[in-house]
Amino acid sequence: MGIRISMRFASAALERRAPLLRAIAAGLIALVFAAVLAHGRATPYNGYVLLAQAFAHGRIAIDWPGPWIDALPYAGRYWVIEAPLPAVLLLPWVALFGSADQTLLAVVLCGLAVGACWRTCEHIGTSTATATWICAFLFAGTQLAWCAMLGDVWFVAHVAAVACAFLALAEVTGKRRGSLVALALVGAAFSRFALVLAIPVFAWLVLRERPRAEMRRAAIGFGAAIALGAVLWVAYNQARWGVWYDIGYTEWYHQDGAGSPEGSPFQLRYFGYQLWSFFVQAPAFVATWPFAVPGIGGVALTWTSPALVLAFFARRPRALVAGMWLAALLVAGPSFIYYVNGFAQFGMRHALDFEPFLIVLMALAIPARVPPIAKCLLAWSVAAGWWGIWYWNAFYRR
Repeated sequence: MGIRISMRFASAALERRAPLLRAIAAGLIALVFAAVLAHGRATPYNGYVLLAQAFAHGRIAIDWPGPWIDALPYAGRYWVIEAPLPAVLLLPWVALFGSADQTLLAVVLCGLAVGACWRTCEHIGTSTATATWICAFLFAGTQLAWCAMLGDVWFVAHVAAVACAFLALAEVTGKRRGSLVALALVGAAFSRFALVLAIPVFAWLVLRERPRAEMRRAAIGFGAAIALGAVLWVAYNQARWGVWYDIGYTEWYHQDGAGSPEGSPFQLRYFGYQLWSFFVQAPAFVATWPFAVPGIGGVALTWTSPALVLAFFARRPRALVAGMWLAALLVAGPSFIYYVNGFAQFGMRHALDFEPFLIVLMALAIPARVPPIAKCLLAWSVAAGWWGIWYWNAFYRR
């Protein structure tokens, strides 16, 4: 009798944990695939390792090894202008061993992103089939796997931002604990700056329709985490530039041959160029193998990720749909007026900043079953992503 009761309790406990275990399994599968695609290589563009080494020695300016590392010369020293979270994540390993494999970090974060995406799908009530398709799209139908397998300084920042964004989404569609949602958002913004624009939207999603006492606790937790992030960010800028705000990208723009000696890197005059980049730019079609050749400047979402159109069919729950659209539009804004489209990329890697919110909308649009037209769009996107991964490994980064 006692054994049967114990087995029932164990079975019930396993059943309760099954959704989390499925999410962990999805993340591990993505991690293994990303690791295989990385071929065990360590990126030479390891700016975050250099930044972690600087942190370990109580500095922020890096020891610049040469021009293959994008670092801003300013006030007689060299600075990594990308947001610092990946360097913080590498710091324990660097402190212990003196260096680290930045690509390995990207691979692990890729697995975390896919696992958190599966968890989000579970929370919004999708079927297993939908969650599988959505996670496959996130992995290969976007630039996530492509960025993870290379692990370059610019790319690991994208992967970290997607992982943190989905951690925030998994929490805001689950228990909605204000402090955890805010900490994940701070991590996302400390990976890719544009994600800071999603914070007000998540604050509304966390606080809406809660009892007064519960709302107060959630607001305090959310506000405290955001305030901590703001204090750290001001202190980081003060230590780098001597001012409370970030001037790194503006100074880079003033020194970049593609930029201008004055003005801001964010201007409306770049909007047309970005529209063309995101929605028109096609691969070159040739008469010999491989027949379609992606340019070094990328390929538009129209060609690589047409399944994103499914987001337009999301209807309920209305608050979440509205929140995801607002977050996507706010976060996408800076990319559509920036002076470059990302360059050195297969698709449009800047889209990773706002694609997590569109992916939630895609899942909401096909919660129970995946219609044939949706399968075609998803399959095209995933196939295009795998083709881009193959092409880049075969011709650009052997």
